[in-house]
Amino acid sequence: IAEVRRFVGAPLTLEAVDEDRLSLNLGQLYDMGGDSASAMVQDMGEDLDLAQVAESLTETQDLLESEDDAPIIRLINAILTQAIKEGSSDIHFEPYENRLAVRLRVDGVLREILQPPKELTPLIVSRLKVMAKLDIAEKRLPQDGRITRSIGGHVIDMRISTLPSGSNERVVLRLLDRQAGRLNLEQLGMETACLSLIQELIAKPHGIFLVTGPTGSGKTTTLYGALGQLNDRSRNILTVEDPIEYYIDGIGQTMVNTKVDMSFARGLRAILRQDPDVVMVGEIRDLDTAEIAVQASLTGHMVFSTLHTNTAVGAVTRLRDMGVEPFLLSSTLVGVLAQRLVRRLCSHCKQPHDATEAECERLQISHASSPVVYSPTGCAECNQTGYLGRTGIYEVVIVDDVMQTMIHDGSSEQELERAARQNTPGIREDGVAKILQGVTSIEEVMRVTREF
Repeated sequence: IAEVRRFVGAPLTLEAVDEDRLSLNLGQLYDMGGDSASAMVQDMGEDLDLAQVAESLTETQDLLESEDDAPIIRLINAILTQAIKEGSSDIHFEPYENRLAVRLRVDGVLREILQPPKELTPLIVSRLKVMAKLDIAEKRLPQDGRITRSIGGHVIDMRISTLPSGSNERVVLRLLDRQAGRLNLEQLGMETACLSLIQELIAKPHGIFLVTGPTGSGKTTTLYGALGQLNDRSRNILTVEDPIEYYIDGIGQTMVNTKVDMSFARGLRAILRQDPDVVMVGEIRDLDTAEIAVQASLTGHMVFSTLHTNTAVGAVTRLRDMGVEPFLLSSTLVGVLAQRLVRRLCSHCKQPHDATEAECERLQISHASSPVVYSPTGCAECNQTGYLGRTGIYEVVIVDDVMQTMIHDGSSEQELERAARQNTPGIREDGVAKILQGVTSIEEVMRVTREF
């Protein structure tokens, strides 16, 4: 206290407060300057130059001794503004021995945008931790948190993850635009036939509907689109997620918390006592969760969830490998959607050309029909990448009577795949259709469907 009196140079009045009040006051103190930073963000135009912002900071030694956080606030807000402008999904702050790299993931591809002085690393990390209400003194353990900010008229939720890395900490921000959580199924790039099948599946009164694909393939967005279509206030819709990515009015959402043993299985058990009509489980990770989902569907609930499998029918074998009995799986699973995200060709600069014989062979189409395909070029609109935005490619498997019998009898994944393709096209075929429509390129479809 004596040191604080000496530093402030004014009389102090001591007041006892509880922990919540102290946290509130600290938050308000650290957010001072936020208004001016927000005003600065609003003033930033199309000519925002991140390198210029970084260079405009005062010398690092002065910053370390300064009581003014505004320069670091300005730099971080400039990076966030640039990320929003480019439609980034992630921001990486990566400290190395001799430099600090800032990279953005745009349309699934990482690109370095800035190298601030490496001495700024602890200041940037501390500021981000303060924004997320993390422990700025703890640098030995990973930490996770959440930040909500209004940037350029958009309310952006950000998930923050810190990771000790040598003498500094690596930070990754996942940007969650609330507008993305409001996309409906019609906006996801599904072909008309696929969309109709999905709408029929999610309208069923009970059963299990799964969405599969790797991390970052848009599974959660698809499920939110399905929930949004059912969210007509005549149903009780509840979710258990890890974490809650988008908040949706009219839907009850709860979150996994390993610190208090709140797992998917425990959350699912709890929400089944809340009189739900539709239940969404963020992911089926273990047999316990899978069995509860099966029992929920058997007792008259519609259950949505995700699995990390490469193909739609791979979900069947994954659940069987977990230990779900085939007779239960065959009577509860109603359908599976597999998906990938591909980059859209920039409509301002894409170039058409007649497909070569080699390209037709890769696409498994006839060269005699003289198909036209498009290639990326690059322009100012797409930041010279040739791509602007993303869309999905899909395959859907309907569990009809034939598939039910095959699942019940323990048919192999190859047999299930052959049966599924009798009714609906595969994900590669959907990709080829989008290539011929000029939506995406051959390279993009091949990149995300190598395992098929």
